[in-house]
Parts: sequence; structure tokens; C-alpha cells
Amino acid sequence: MSATAKTGVWGTAAWRWLASAILLGALFLLVDTTALWRELQRIPLWVVLPAVVLSAVQVVLSSWRWRYTGKRLGLSIGVGDAVQEYYLATFINQVLPGGVLGDVNRAFRHGVKAGKRQKAAHAVVIERLSGQLVLALVVGLGLIVLWQANVFKPSLAGSSAAIGWLPMVLLLAVAGGLLLLRFYNARFKAYLLALRDDVHQALFRWPALPLQLMSSLLVVASYLAVFLLLAVAADYVNTAAAAAVLLALCTVLLLSMIVPLTVAGWGIREGAAALLWPLAGLPAEQGVALSVGYGALMFIGSCPGVLVLFKGRRG
Repeated sequence: MSATAKTGVWGTAAWRWLASAILLGALFLLVDTTALWRELQRIPLWVVLPAVVLSAVQVVLSSWRWRYTGKRLGLSIGVGDAVQEYYLATFINQVLPGGVLGDVNRAFRHGVKAGKRQKAAHAVVIERLSGQLVLALVVGLGLIVLWQANVFKPSLAGSSAAIGWLPMVLLLAVAGGLLLLRFYNARFKAYLLALRDDVHQALFRWPALPLQLMSSLLVVASYLAVFLLLAVAADYVNTAAAAAVLLALCTVLLLSMIVPLTVAGWGIREGAAALLWPLAGLPAEQGVALSVGYGALMFIGSCPGVLVLFKGRRG
């Protein structure tokens, strides 16, 4: 990588770290920091151990999904190597901006080792796509739960005009996409066809789809289990209905982390919590505390990736 390219990469990283800091700083100005500190103190330290175990479960499930996807595309990777590479990717995603650089590194390393870089890249893309599809379904279910609990109905009462514009916006987006497709070159078209074939083979062809969806559902469930662990430990939920509403809110927090503007979702996730919790009649500080606790536990759970990083440097 040239010096100019390196400068550009680190410049982008610096801006996204700065974006996280600015968002968190603005958030602390908007919420009651004293109340937030009280909420954070309600989270006991013993949650770290079960959270690390849940993080290990996430990595093992995710690495199985990656290995299965690669196998469908004619690639192979050992169980131990897959777990190590996934830990490394998870750690990189936690400390570098965008949330995908770890996966890019994972695809590159696997592609070099397998000698099939495009297939390796597609395996990672499809594996992550499987997770995002399931997350979208879970968020949809969460929104239904929140709607049934009258969380969003008051806030959406005056938004019918804005919702009325949605079909037109979608229609314009589709029309623009079709127009662009008329002008892409033959090489790009060939690549899209290859990607389409790989997506069909690894995700939609029987029996891949149910296995992909089930593994991704278990991964998303493990994310929500960390939130539930924090909520139970802090005594935020005492009924099944309260737990359902809280988990539904947390699905939206998981969705907010997809936005690649900050580092590991820091700032965006907490801002979303500060907006969502009052809609459910809950203190904003409670949602922010859960979000901060979740981010901290996810970072701790990714730390075994440092060992993989040092192992690679010694190699």
C-alpha cells in the first residue's frame, strides 16, 4: 500500500473515531449524566464472565456459518483456523471504524491461502448477508412487539404524510437502479453474474437456506442474550412482557450498529437508545447504560483476537 493510500485509510479512521467521540459527547450533554452513572453502577461486574462465554458462542456459530458457506463454494478451512480468523476479524471490527475491515482482512487471508480470492470474498459477503437478512426479520418482529405495546403509535400519529411519500421514494430508487444497470460494462456484468451464482449456491439452494437462517438466528439470539443478561443483572426486567419490550428495543439498537459511520457502533447505538427508551416510557439513561454495557462486553469478548494478531506477527 502506498504512503498516500495509507494516509487516506488512517485519515478516514481518525474521522470515524472522532465521529464516535462527538456523538457520545453530544449524548452526554443531552442526558442526565448523574442518572446515567447510577444506571451504569447497577450493572455488576460478574456479567463479564457469562458475556465472554456468549461471545465465544457467537464466534463459534459464526465461524461454522462461514465454513459452511465456503464449503458450498468449493472452499475449505479448518475448524480451529476458522475460529481464530473470526476472533481476529471481530477484534478488528471493534477497534477500527466501519465494522467491516475485519471481514475484509478475513476474506483476504483466506483467499491468499486458498488461492481463490474472489470465492473467498464471496463466502464472507454471503455469510454476512445471511446474518443481515435474519437481523432484518428479527427487527421486523421487534417492531411488531413495540407496536402492540403502543410504543410507536403516539409518535407516528402525525407522520402519515411522510409515510405517504415512501412508495414514491422507493419507485424512484428502483427506477434509478434500473437506469444505472443499463450502463454498466461487460466486465462488471460478468462479476455480478458470478456473484449471483455464488449467492444462489451458498444461500438459497437447498438445503443451504434453512441452515443459514438457523445459524444466523442463533447468532442474533446470542447478541440479544447479552442485552438480556445486562437487563436482568441490573434488575431492569421483572416480567415477561417487560423483557419482550426491552428485547424488541434492543433489536433496533443492533440495526443501528450497521451504519458504518463510527467505530463498532459507538455513539450511534447510544443515541438510538436515548431516543427509543423514552418512547417506551423508560428512562433514556437506562437505555444508554445498557448500550454502553453491551459495547464494553462486546469489546472484552473480542479480545482473544489480540492473541491471534500476535500469533500472526510472530509467524
